[in-house]
Amino acid sequence: MKLHFSPTSPYVRKVRACAITRGIDNQIELVPTDANASPPEFVANNPLSKVPALVTDDGVALFDSPVICEYLDTVGDALPMFPSHGAARWRALKYQAMADGILDASVPRRGELAKPQDEGRKAWIARQEAAVDRTLDALETDPPHRIVDIGSLAVACALGYLDFRFAAQPWRSTHPKLAAWYEAFAQNPGIANTAPKEG
Repeated sequence: MKLHFSPTSPYVRKVRACAITRGIDNQIELVPTDANASPPEFVANNPLSKVPALVTDDGVALFDSPVICEYLDTVGDALPMFPSHGAARWRALKYQAMADGILDASVPRRGELAKPQDEGRKAWIARQEAAVDRTLDALETDPPHRIVDIGSLAVACALGYLDFRFAAQPWRSTHPKLAAWYEAFAQNPGIANTAPKEG
């Protein structure tokens, strides 16, 4: 398998954490990809020109981190990260959606903060920040379980992104239960071995 990736993408981190947790990361070749440049060989596999994108051993191109993670959950013999049914499944998918929502608000917000700040842009940034704050509040009330599933992995990747890109806006002091959960959960190899670094 080949994974088109950027080392600081939190969506890529989720995919890599999933692969490490399942013990199949050694089956994946990492292909550094500048999605903003839309290289022809990349957009031939992913017309959206976004990372992550996975090309399976059968030559099938998959993109969007939830889809890739669900595919990886079918590879190997590890316990599933996507519960198959019942309350556990919906809880895991709910937490994945909350985490992806934090990222969907935070990744573009970082880009907008670097641009000239007119009233429209300020209002948009404030709306995204409020969505993140509300979601953090909900996670503080009901943090993920310690069990490693797609929901807990996704939340850990989202919180790691906030630490990485929004260190000046710390979330831990106002969310102590969530911070305690994250400190413990971040010791899992999938999270510990994929922490983003500048450079």
